[in-house]
Amino acid sequence: MVTTLEVALLLLVLAVLFGAYRVIRVVRPFIVNAVVGLLVLLLANWLGLGVQITAMAVLICALGGVPGALLVIILAYLDIAFAGMVAPFGIAALG
Repeated sequence: MVTTLEVALLLLVLAVLFGAYRVIRVVRPFIVNAVVGLLVLLLANWLGLGVQITAMAVLICALGGVPGALLVIILAYLDIAFAGMVAPFGIAALG
């Protein structure tokens, strides 16, 4: 025999699952943008552009995707923000 408590728990679990599905569906594009943006930033680091990967850079990549990653790379290249600790070759040779 099914009790009222069991029915209430079943409805609660169904509501939580439905809510989790809706949250994941909304958040998925941001996760994809963040992963693709991080790959672009890692490629920029590998090429020697000296981009520092911070929480703010990941947030910009998550919201902007590849254009956001390009913005972070441009700001790092111009030494405005997100500049890593990579020294230019001329300065490194002097020290």
